[in-house]
Amino acid sequence: MKKDNDITLPTTSEIEELYKKAKYRKLFTEKIRSTVFMLIVVAAFAILVAMLYLPTLRIYGKSMKGTLDSGDVVLTVKSNHFRTGDIVAFYYNNNILVKRVIAESGDWVNITKDGTVYVNSKKIKEPYIEHKSYGETNIKFPYQVPENRIFVLGDNRSVSIDSRNTSVGTVSDEQLVGKLIFRIWPLSDIGTLN
Repeated sequence: MKKDNDITLPTTSEIEELYKKAKYRKLFTEKIRSTVFMLIVVAAFAILVAMLYLPTLRIYGKSMKGTLDSGDVVLTVKSNHFRTGDIVAFYYNNNILVKRVIAESGDWVNITKDGTVYVNSKKIKEPYIEHKSYGETNIKFPYQVPENRIFVLGDNRSVSIDSRNTSVGTVSDEQLVGKLIFRIWPLSDIGTLN
């Protein structure tokens, strides 16, 4: 007969069962903690890579209207190798401008009064522009692009301030942010950029 103040001790099998449960909880907590830590490290690394090598830009202004509209969000890839027709972003007076590569260093650029563009005496195909325009120009054509620079123009030539004007001029390698490759917003226009 048990008295009220008697203490019942657990059996060996009950102790083993409690030990297994405690050990399992500890192991489970360590796995969860390690998984969460690993996810945080991977996310931080992905964000760092994206910030350094795939900057995301939001478009403002009308200089690329038709190709890129104000409010579009695009991904860029870090690069210093461009060809005619690539869309690039570059630093200018604490801003980032977006324009299209027309010519590279050493090339001769000529723009006629009606807005037709020639590079090395060959008329370039520009299916991306809606209206030709001579625009705000204060350089003398034909113009030779200096070494380690690129000549850029906006697609909306009548309002774009670009390499035709000495206020922006040609773009040096140090100014370049990268090449625009993909539009991610608005969702209706998502896709690669040409």
